[in-house]
Amino acid sequence: MNEIDFSKKTVLVIGGSSGIGNGIARRFRDHGARVFVSGTRASAADYADEDGSELDGLHYFQWDVSSDSNVEALQSPCDSLDVLVVSQGIVEYKRAEFQMPTFRRVLDVNLMSVMSSCTKFQPMLAKTQGSIILLGSGASFFSVLGNPAYSASKGALVTLTKTLAEAWAGDGIRVNGIAPGLIATKITKVTWGHPRRYQDSLDSIPMKRWGTPEDMGGIALFLASPLASYLTGQMLIADGGMSLGL
Repeated sequence: MNEIDFSKKTVLVIGGSSGIGNGIARRFRDHGARVFVSGTRASAADYADEDGSELDGLHYFQWDVSSDSNVEALQSPCDSLDVLVVSQGIVEYKRAEFQMPTFRRVLDVNLMSVMSSCTKFQPMLAKTQGSIILLGSGASFFSVLGNPAYSASKGALVTLTKTLAEAWAGDGIRVNGIAPGLIATKITKVTWGHPRRYQDSLDSIPMKRWGTPEDMGGIALFLASPLASYLTGQMLIADGGMSLGL
């Protein structure tokens, strides 16, 4: 029996058009799932020249989850759902998050839309006794200098994961999360694209490498599979050991 076979499953990855979400979506696709991914651009063709975005074999649809009304108005692109991956997220640099309009905007995307998306699809997941995977961050557990909104939103996902897991366990829905460390995506280019910062970061990681979106996809496969059938309410830190000495 292959417990990582998703050939009869439907997966939706919010924010699956690029970055970690895209790596997770491709992992599920490669293990047989029918995978739907959302992004903010009009069509999949708009991501053709973007690094870290590969949409072949994925069913793309445009969806801006930053407002409750947009979430409520969505007509589900699929008629059943087994796995929901909630991976949307933004960050603002140069201390912009200390300005309240920016602070609120980051929380709207990174936290509020996570809750609205989960409740949107909860009835469908209850029918299949499905699984939800939230994307946290190392910032879920530690401060991030200059990014109070990002850190606060990702920290809140830890207790949201626990609360939704407890609330929906009776429906057969498992809710878990992944807290990635340093993953090479466009959102982290400010570090990996700077030689000194990149080397300093490697010195802090016992495994001496950055993670990849595909690494996070492997963890998502496990969390959604029968192998994790007794696991719920957990935010798994996946950072190459970077947090071990903290």
